[in-house]
Amino acid sequence: MLLTALLVLSLSRCFATNYFQPEQIHLSYGASIYDIVVTWTTYSDCKSTVEYGIDEYERPLKAHGSTTKFIDGGPERRVMYIHRVLLNNLTSSSKYFYHCGSDLGWSALFWFTTPPKDESKWSPHLAIYGDMGNENAQSLARLQDEVQRNIYDAIIHVGDFAYDMDSDNARVGDEFMRQIETVAAYVPYMTCPGNHEQTYNFSNYRARFSMPGDTEGLWYSFDMGPIHFVALSTEVYYNFNYGMKQLVKQYYWLEEDLKRASEPDNRKKHPWIITYGHRPMYCSNNDFDDCRQHSTFVRSGIPFLKWFGLEEMFHRYGVDLSIWAHEHSYERLWPVYDYRVLNGSISQPYQNPKATVHIITGSAGCSERTDPFTPIKPEWSAFRNSDYGYTKVKAWNDTHLYLEQVSDDQDGKVIDSIWLVRERHEAFDNLDHLD
Repeated sequence: MLLTALLVLSLSRCFATNYFQPEQIHLSYGASIYDIVVTWTTYSDCKSTVEYGIDEYERPLKAHGSTTKFIDGGPERRVMYIHRVLLNNLTSSSKYFYHCGSDLGWSALFWFTTPPKDESKWSPHLAIYGDMGNENAQSLARLQDEVQRNIYDAIIHVGDFAYDMDSDNARVGDEFMRQIETVAAYVPYMTCPGNHEQTYNFSNYRARFSMPGDTEGLWYSFDMGPIHFVALSTEVYYNFNYGMKQLVKQYYWLEEDLKRASEPDNRKKHPWIITYGHRPMYCSNNDFDDCRQHSTFVRSGIPFLKWFGLEEMFHRYGVDLSIWAHEHSYERLWPVYDYRVLNGSISQPYQNPKATVHIITGSAGCSERTDPFTPIKPEWSAFRNSDYGYTKVKAWNDTHLYLEQVSDDQDGKVIDSIWLVRERHEAFDNLDHLD
């Protein structure tokens, strides 16, 4: 009898321990690029601990964090626990090894590399894409290989995850987060929300990702070497189920952020201003999305009133590059403002351009397949392609930014590339071209 009771107790303990095992581990930047937030999931409540260190075999440092109970909005009301631990004041130019969990279960050993101490001599390299689900995530294997070979300093996912994270009572979200662990546990995985995250007021997105700032990752900014990145929620222009408060808050936050980033001392330190948000201002896909209309919401503002449009603000503060997704394709635009092409020159269109450059990169891979284009290419569209793939961005220095598009359909071939050159980073309105 006693033996049976002990066996039942032992089995129940083993069964419970399975729910304490960390999974879906991913990294993001904290308040600075020398602060890393480690986020993971368990299915039972437990402590949040990260053991880490520069030595692969000894992890003398230990950090503790928070555990948040998340209840999915689906009919099963599934419960999971999201763990967040901040690793701050990390040593520059160092490779850290870490694992996360608690005394009830630990993850495998992962690593990440910190930036150099002198950011002015750093040329960060990123992969950027949107619209990748856990079904037909065609680009993921190539990204996994490149991350493991230390090619990238960070990843930016420009909205639309899993398709959808809330599906099957959030089990699809769990599976997606497990899939990207082989990328996101090694480099900061920075995100912004897309239209596929809107269910239950973006609750799965807000719970699972840990972006800087206090807006639960809906919008935020961070500095990375010579780049000031600004993440936006384009969904505030389309989802009014909860009123317009978020739209107004983001707009005025964005103006203050760009104003601060444009101050001479800040712009000298981080000259490139790059924004990313899910739904584009322009596109030439053969569908009925908002970007096919002349007065898109994100570009021109909400219908009829024309309030809170972003293109004029981007122009006024000299945003160098805007990266979008949503359309399941790749499209590079000429420098454009209000549908007018404002190239730097005929021979060098991207050298000292007179308007923001837009890139749409939403073909990483999902179950909805890629999108075709209109038969006639608009004059503001420079290059377009419907292969599965993703974009690489490298800021070489204060004046030269390199972009290339990788086709996964063509075994990693670079199908498009440009050098974006700006010798003076300033408001486009300061340039004598609008006459």
